Amino acid sequence: MRVLWLLTELDAPFELAIHAFDASLRDPQFLSCSPAGRVPALEMDGDYYFESGAITEILCERFPQRGLGRPLGDLDRPDWLVWLHFAETVTQHVVALVLHYQVCPAEERSQTLLDRELASLRQCFAAIEGRLSTPVENRDYLLTSGFSAADIALGQAVWMALHYASLEGFPETAAWYSRITSRESFAACEPLPGRGLFQEGVFPLPAAPGTP
Repeated sequence: MRVLWLLTELDAPFELAIHAFDASLRDPQFLSCSPAGRVPALEMDGDYYFESGAITEILCERFPQRGLGRPLGDLDRPDWLVWLHFAETVTQHVVALVLHYQVCPAEERSQTLLDRELASLRQCFAAIEGRLSTPVENRDYLLTSGFSAADIALGQAVWMALHYASLEGFPETAAWYSRITSRESFAACEPLPGRGLFQEGVFPLPAAPGTP
């Protein structure tokens, strides 16, 4: 989803191939694109790339005119890299919750694990809140220089996280999330209700630790 969002924002021509999330990802043909059998994979000029963070960097370098990356020497380059890859920190906690609900039988689910992962998500939200609360002029996005692929990558991770936790108590993060998801590029890539991994009604929304 984050790569699709980025491609849409870049206004780059592309074709989308949808693969079932099943054993077909182990077919030799797909493994030639993504050796671990994971999505996404990107074919560009006859070469194949995988890992969404790397794909994001590659696409931003390939289409620099859109200004979604930060090149070497740019003052915001280090922060761009940090927040771009912080998306994976958020994602790993979401994945733990997905596996908890998707794979574990109900009788084997651990409330301790649930509480821990929800607390970790809220700690991630706190980190984003701290960044967005930094007293600088025009702090609308993660970088002082404006909207970038870091907002896309982290915004998509937060979109996943919000299937389990809320942004209550994180006003700056909530405002930022509303701002970036109001873009037409987000609407173009958001899965329809009932489609994709987070199907409506599949996952309960547990209360955050300490709430009734």
